[in-house]
Amino acid sequence: MGRGIAPILAFDTSGPHCSAALLRDGEIVLSRHLEMARGQAEALMPLLGEVLDEAGLDWSDLGGLGVGVGPGNFTGIRISVAAARGLALAADLPAIGVSMFQVLRRSAPGPETDLLSLAAPRGLAYVQPLRAGKLGGARMIDPEAPPPLAEIGAEGIAHVTGFAARRLGTAFGTGWREAVPAEIAPAIAREAAALLSGGTVSPRPAPLYVRPADAAPPADPPPVILP
Repeated sequence: MGRGIAPILAFDTSGPHCSAALLRDGEIVLSRHLEMARGQAEALMPLLGEVLDEAGLDWSDLGGLGVGVGPGNFTGIRISVAAARGLALAADLPAIGVSMFQVLRRSAPGPETDLLSLAAPRGLAYVQPLRAGKLGGARMIDPEAPPPLAEIGAEGIAHVTGFAARRLGTAFGTGWREAVPAEIAPAIAREAAALLSGGTVSPRPAPLYVRPADAAPPADPPPVILP
C-alpha cells in the first residue's frame, strides 16, 4: 500500500497533540508526536519542516498530504485543515482528509459491519456506523443511556469497536471490543495513500464536527456597518 506514488506527509492537531508522519514506498520512515494542550498553530509548520529536512525532501518531492479532520478539538481541527488546504494550494498537491474513525479502523481492524466509537467530552461518545466498509453519519451519544441502534442509523449492526465498547455492546446486545486510535499520523498517512492509490480523492479536506461548538455567541449587538 502506498507504493508507486510519491511520499505522503500526514499530520494532525485534532487533540492535545501535534503529530506528523512521512510515508515513502509504503513504509513510515519518520513519525513525530508532541503532546501539547495548546500551541499547535505555532508548532505545526516547524514540525513539518523538520520531518521533511530529516528525510532529505522538499515540498516538491511529495505526492500528497494527509490531514486529520476530527472529530476532536474545534480549534485544533481548524489549524490542521487550514494548513493542509494552504499547503495543497501552494505546492499543487492533493490533500486527503482522514477522520479519527478511519484511524480507529486502521488501529483495530474488525468486522466490515461495525459501530465505531470515539471518546468525546464529558464522558460522551462519538459514534459512526460502518457497513460493508463504508462509513455512515456520525453522532454523539451517552454510553450510559444510548439511543436504539435505529436512531443512530446503525440498525442490524452486531459489533461495537472503540471507546466504551463494552457498555455500548451490552446495551445494544452486540459483540464489542475496546480500542483507541493509535499512531495517529502514521495511520492518516496510510489511509491517505490508500485513497490516493484507489483514485478516491475528495475536492479538499473539511472538518468533521459532530457536536456544536462550546463557545457561546456574543451577547453584545453587532457593530453598525456605515455606508
